[in-house]
Amino acid sequence: MGLRNLVDKIKPTFSEGGKLSFLHSTFEGFETFLFVPNTTTTKGAHVRDCNDIKRVMIVVVLALIPALLMGMYNIGYQAGIEGILPAFWFGFLKMLPMIIVSYVTGLAIEFAFAQKRKHEINEGFLVSGLLIPMIMPVSVPLWIVALSTAFAVIIGKEVFGGTGMNVFNPALLARAFAFFAYTPQMSGEAVWYADSKTGATALEQLATTGDMQWSVMDAFIGLIPGSAGETSTAAILIGAAILLFTGVASWRIMLSVFVGGLAFAYLFQAVGVEATMIDDAPAYMQLLVGGFAFGAVFMATDPVTSAQTNTGKWIYGFMVGALAILIRVVNPAYPEGMMLSILFMNAVAPLIDYFVVERNIARRKKLIKNVK
Repeated sequence: MGLRNLVDKIKPTFSEGGKLSFLHSTFEGFETFLFVPNTTTTKGAHVRDCNDIKRVMIVVVLALIPALLMGMYNIGYQAGIEGILPAFWFGFLKMLPMIIVSYVTGLAIEFAFAQKRKHEINEGFLVSGLLIPMIMPVSVPLWIVALSTAFAVIIGKEVFGGTGMNVFNPALLARAFAFFAYTPQMSGEAVWYADSKTGATALEQLATTGDMQWSVMDAFIGLIPGSAGETSTAAILIGAAILLFTGVASWRIMLSVFVGGLAFAYLFQAVGVEATMIDDAPAYMQLLVGGFAFGAVFMATDPVTSAQTNTGKWIYGFMVGALAILIRVVNPAYPEGMMLSILFMNAVAPLIDYFVVERNIARRKKLIKNVK
């Protein structure tokens, strides 16, 4: 109650006519973050609910926490730090600067655009700001994190009109920019361990040798080298449960991504394709290594860049999973295919919805004609 009174007391200063009215969008962004907005719609058809976009984004952030915490521990574990707490603290200190740089850079740009356009603060970066450092190598220089974040926000979002208008997933655009612009810092055998220890990711080792030193259980728990958010399938599935329970993410997309990936993994294994196939291991190992599970749960399900129709969601998700495995198998030089797969399907998603809608219209016209 005291905080509410304080906000109400200083609000006139930031309102029209106040001394700091030019910061109205910034003030409104903080106010609506702390309190549910009391504004209501006045025209048109709208769904009225107490949950706004900020509340939805916070649910996604909470769903990311298990993977983030496990990733922090794994950073220390891969660096050879003994003990759970020391290993976690080591990883925490590695990840914290990346998260701070991501949020400071992205939010500064979002606030600047909002002030310039006199619009509300876009809420989508609450999630993107955490996703970006979680899919980057822990050893990547902070200036690359900042530059990639700026590229994702400006080119990936603001040029399209801001949150809700973007065609591509901003976090994946950040990773794609960093990967193609600064490849030595993003991939290879010297970026996925911390400090004095270096090595390749599980997928990179798989692509070069056809074998891995880690077991299926190691991959499921998350005791393999890789970016902080992508290594622990178990933690990712906890986040998936949160998203599905709250209704934030589409279960159709999530399930179809795993089905498409599993189907193609078994297909390539059945026809004897050796590239990126794991010796003496089940095909489903492909779903446990790399960014497959993380992409299926947190990236492919982005409601803005994915398909909107129910039938389209099945097609979109299946193709995301299938293309990811196809890229891994056909192009061993690029063992991680989830990023390109999702970005490609982001571009195709509107086309999928178009044909689904047109098919439904044609079917209904045919039914009406038959009735007549």
